[in-house]
Amino acid sequence: MKFFSSISGLSVAIFALLSCNGSQPSNSGMDYKTIPVSYPATAKDSTISDTYFGVSVKDPYRWLEDDQSAETKDWVAKQNIVTNGYLGQIPFREDLRKRLGEIFNYEKFGSPFKKAGKYYFFKNDGLQNQSVLYVQDQLDAQASVVLDPNTLSADGTTSLQEYDFDKSGQYLAYAISKGGSDWRSIYVKNLQNGQLLSDQLEWAKFTGIAWQGNGFYYTRYPTPKKGDELKGKNEFGAVYFHKLGDAQDKDQLIYSDKTHPNRFFSATTTDDQRFLCVYGSETTSGNTLAFKDLGKPDAKFVSISESFEHDFSVVDNLEGKLIILTNQQAPNQRLILVDTENPQAENWKTLIPENQSDVLQSATLCGDKLVCVYLHDASSALRIFDLEGKQLKEVKLPEIGTVGGVSGEKGDMQAFFAFTSFLRPTSIYTLDMTALEPKLFKSPKIDFNPDLYTTEQVWYTSKDGTKVPMFITRKKDLKLDGNNPTLLYGYGGFNVSLTPAFSPSRALLLEKNGIYALANIRGGGEFGEAWHKAGTKCQKQNVFNDFIAAGEYLVAQKYTSPKRLAIQGGSNGGLLVGACMTQRPDLFGVCFPQVGVLDMLRYHKFTIGYAWAVDYGTSEESEESLKCLMAYSPLHNVKKTAYPATMVTTADHDDRVVPAHSFKYAATLQEHQQGENPVLIRIETSAGHGAGKPTSKVIEEASDLLAFMFYNMKVKI
Repeated sequence: MKFFSSISGLSVAIFALLSCNGSQPSNSGMDYKTIPVSYPATAKDSTISDTYFGVSVKDPYRWLEDDQSAETKDWVAKQNIVTNGYLGQIPFREDLRKRLGEIFNYEKFGSPFKKAGKYYFFKNDGLQNQSVLYVQDQLDAQASVVLDPNTLSADGTTSLQEYDFDKSGQYLAYAISKGGSDWRSIYVKNLQNGQLLSDQLEWAKFTGIAWQGNGFYYTRYPTPKKGDELKGKNEFGAVYFHKLGDAQDKDQLIYSDKTHPNRFFSATTTDDQRFLCVYGSETTSGNTLAFKDLGKPDAKFVSISESFEHDFSVVDNLEGKLIILTNQQAPNQRLILVDTENPQAENWKTLIPENQSDVLQSATLCGDKLVCVYLHDASSALRIFDLEGKQLKEVKLPEIGTVGGVSGEKGDMQAFFAFTSFLRPTSIYTLDMTALEPKLFKSPKIDFNPDLYTTEQVWYTSKDGTKVPMFITRKKDLKLDGNNPTLLYGYGGFNVSLTPAFSPSRALLLEKNGIYALANIRGGGEFGEAWHKAGTKCQKQNVFNDFIAAGEYLVAQKYTSPKRLAIQGGSNGGLLVGACMTQRPDLFGVCFPQVGVLDMLRYHKFTIGYAWAVDYGTSEESEESLKCLMAYSPLHNVKKTAYPATMVTTADHDDRVVPAHSFKYAATLQEHQQGENPVLIRIETSAGHGAGKPTSKVIEEASDLLAFMFYNMKVKI
């Protein structure tokens, strides 16, 4: 769930597969016996309830919110025994895991970026659990390892997250996550001798790392109470400055707000380290912005925005003027110039105006130009502007896909960007900032032939008449007879845009005659802030209507049938799946609500959940909000009926969307399920919300979901 800007990209989608033959295989001769499931007894406490505006709501599985209790741990262990026992009886489970590992085993490169005259880049050899940071003096020189996260834990569950280099290039400050948690430990490495400094900072969260001189800025929270580390409410986050060599208790408090405990702050410095920029947020949309000129002794913070109505993000410093990306007076975003000597709003100048049809996602100062990534109908467009805001060129991209990882420096005439599509893994391109021509730099070799497949974009009609786009990827000669296993994926929230991206799981689906569909439903950011707002609070039902309409379209157009239609989503997408399966259980054959927000009445009481109220509203803010949440909350809309085969997934270190959501939802589904379709919960250990999950666990989870999906669709493989 993109609740914060540091969030990495999407969790790996899980996909179906069929026979390698070009025609749809028959199931004759296949013995798909019902695998018996005996669910563990889950205690209910009928005395637990909450009253909202005179309405009493029972919560009999409240005890599962205590993830540290012996009773909850026993319940988790028993559920995993049931789930593993079920999966272990699927005969092709290991074959799927083996093939997925083969497709996964290719080199993965990140865009090179330059620091203090040297080139750095990330690379994964193929099946490494974590990508490794390398450095080289020149692009064609021998690369050496800077930091290998695979050495930080035996099982690969410790991952590198935020990092930054000091201006001289001598020091690297980096944050690691253990077991997938959002909590960070920050270390400093001397890049000249390869030694770690004594500096070690704890309880950082939702942080950046921003160097200035002999130290850096970061965000930390008070030390949580023992037992509350992964579920306690996160309050009183503050920005500190850490001076190299000092103990953490000597760090200088830079920015905080003791009167508003739910506000959180982060800090960045401009590339030249002249300006410190502090962002404040209450939710996932809109932020305050203040800056300080670090070149002036005793300089005070100067406010650019004091409200939370709009988003502001500093791109760089251009001769004392801050280039800022904002949706203020521009739902599709624009670039403005703010003179730091005259920062009042009436003095702001528009550098690149809002595009009325395309969303400006990012801007990077490269050489003497601005490289801008736009969203055009939910896929990327790459456009180059001069520093006066004139468009110079639109760079031709290989196909419908996604641009990311744009890197470059002011004054350096070479830039880089990454490109991926549904059919091709990430490739790296160089971009000559004089000729403005891209050139392929690195492209991985993979055990998959993309030329056999095609991606089309269709537009279907939602319940209220809104036209919604959807990408459909399949084999070119695949027969549309209503019998194809199809996975429909969605998110629909927090201004997050789902764009084309390669996944080995999708590749496995495609080479086995399956179909993958990605719906760009409302609540996301594919068409700017208006598209986002149309799927928030009491308009949230639009999101579910859009997704249901996507499923109906796939059935009506003979791509698939309800029994062979699976839906999947993670985090806010887990909410999407949970709501849609409770509203239309007849439309889907298999459901995967992953790390989902499923208890809409209590989500705001855990960790950073209160920040999501901008999209959801809360059960306590008004009677109207309560009514809207009760109408779709997955946990509160389960009834006695036949639900699709369902596998709920969560993880024991998920402190973004706490596993209590999934625990309570799975227990309720198991209690109410009618018929033979299984309702299982897969609870990963030493894993979190998704970011930094090791490759081995990604493959294990993907193959388990594939096996579950195939078996319950009765597909011959």
